[in-house]
Amino acid sequence: MDAAGTVRDYYEALRAGEPLYPYFHGAATTVKFGVGERLVGYETVRAGLRTQTATTTDWTVESSNLVVDTAEASGWFADEVYMAWTDTERDVRHEFDTRWSGSLLQDDGDWEFTGMHVSVPVRPGEGE
Repeated sequence: MDAAGTVRDYYEALRAGEPLYPYFHGAATTVKFGVGERLVGYETVRAGLRTQTATTTDWTVESSNLVVDTAEASGWFADEVYMAWTDTERDVRHEFDTRWSGSLLQDDGDWEFTGMHVSVPVRPGEGE
């Protein structure tokens, strides 16, 4: 699978409630920043994603502007993604227009995320 296919496959796994940590590179330098989280190191990313999968459901992930490029064994991506999910512990539905970006590394033929950043843009006049 190419790097773009890996990003799309990750989105599909998120929608399906499948484990997400296998998509990440197993290194202490791997990072994942989400809307409300900062995970540093593969073990922390794995634990955080396991908790996320166990405590959320009904994911909607709609990509609208995915761009991906690679050079040799390195890759990077950016996207605009509408996402929504239900927090099963609090019974709350969350919905966000988000921006995603990140880096990938090809390891043994598979593309893995070495970094992922998901943020919510602040619109002019918000947060003042």
